[in-house]
Amino acid sequence: MVAFPPRRQPSRKGSMADVPKDLLEQIKELERLFTVDQAKLKEITEHFVKELAKGLSVEGGSIPMNPTWVMGYPDGNETGTFLALDMGGTNLRVCEIILVEEKGEFDIIQSKYRMPEDLKTGESEELWEYIADCLQQFIEYHHDVEDLQQIDKLPLGFTFSFPVTQNYIDNGVLQRWTKGFDIAGVEGKDVAPLFEAALEKRKLPVKLGALINDTTGTLIASHYTDDTMQIGCIFGTGCNAAYMENCGSVPKIAEYNLPPDMPIAINCEYGAFDNEHIVLPRTPYDVIVDEDSPRPGQQAFEKMIAGLYLGELFRLALVDLHDNKHAKLFENQDIGKLREAYSLDASFLSMIEEDPFENLSETAELFQRELKIKANKPELELCRRLAELIGTRAARLSACGVAAICKKKNIQSCHVGADGSVFNKYPHFKARGAQALREILDWPKGKRDPIDIRAAEDGSGVGAALIAALTIKRFKAGNHAGIRNTEGML
Repeated sequence: MVAFPPRRQPSRKGSMADVPKDLLEQIKELERLFTVDQAKLKEITEHFVKELAKGLSVEGGSIPMNPTWVMGYPDGNETGTFLALDMGGTNLRVCEIILVEEKGEFDIIQSKYRMPEDLKTGESEELWEYIADCLQQFIEYHHDVEDLQQIDKLPLGFTFSFPVTQNYIDNGVLQRWTKGFDIAGVEGKDVAPLFEAALEKRKLPVKLGALINDTTGTLIASHYTDDTMQIGCIFGTGCNAAYMENCGSVPKIAEYNLPPDMPIAINCEYGAFDNEHIVLPRTPYDVIVDEDSPRPGQQAFEKMIAGLYLGELFRLALVDLHDNKHAKLFENQDIGKLREAYSLDASFLSMIEEDPFENLSETAELFQRELKIKANKPELELCRRLAELIGTRAARLSACGVAAICKKKNIQSCHVGADGSVFNKYPHFKARGAQALREILDWPKGKRDPIDIRAAEDGSGVGAALIAALTIKRFKAGNHAGIRNTEGML
């Protein structure tokens, strides 16, 4: 479980005594812009519940609510050897996971391979060839055999964390590239045959069992080791959640005539919540972030809470205050570096919030080192407060998605498995999110929180392997729903 240091009071009483009136007024205005009170949290959550349901309907809505064809949780008794492939923006990770006889236990060996930058904008065939080559290196190194044909085919779970449409668990039509990838001729195509062709070319003893998203993997891996986990979340560069729905509550898969009480994991992709801008309390800085993004009008929720955007919101606010004739911020200083879009990331805010000194000396050094700005004490106080406001708003809004799933499913008590750099590394994110959950769900004071967000298990590795295992297990039991390529499943 992630341990967070005790939260220091944001205002640090007495520290604003030497802040000039013009900056104090600006701080008050920033507090007005970025504070999300209890009533607003509840309003957002109620709208969120409706949007989750709309996403499951035939007509659909802003939130995709993608059925994953992961049909049920592991029971902890799964056994066998499985491969997992995790394709991220920076690295390619290959894992071999052995699910052992002890309930909920596993052994793992893994290797990381750098994803070359030129591959991200190169040819489709080159990408799949590289992935197959890494898989071959891994298998040859860890299975000391002369001929790979001597190895029985290993089932593989492929974590492909890009938006895909899945009519089957072992296929995925790429909706669009993200994470800096832009390979022509792949969007709109099923990536599974492209990957399988590269495997076949090398005669690798691998069978693609499942194509998954990291959030769904987080849900399954976390439940494997803690059966009270009912929601998997990612709070990192982006944001997302997955949970288990009943097939009868998913009208858009009604044509499959599945038993209404059969579970199916839903990958929400809820960074797209409120793209219509009905309920989220956007500031002028949020509007700029959206308008200047590669895809304006999309991912409205994500742009207010994800790590990719927190530093940019902070930067835009500081530039605006500097250029504002009513405030004297960084007067007579060159703020050229601060004017560079996306020059600050969430770690910059994190370092400000972690500054333990009353005189904010570490923050002063940070501004000097990274931005060549010499900030005085009142200016540092404003920057500190702005970082707290942006970080707190992100945590509080993130709780709305979790609360909405709990309300929709009438979950009164559970653990939520969370992963991602913001959840794991941003100061006080967990505590602030927990406080927001208390306010939304009106829990009595002084009692243990019935819904507890905890550090997740390895979703893209262990989760992918478990989903491959679950797919084979249900196929053998006669449930073939959402499995396209049944050859080699037995």
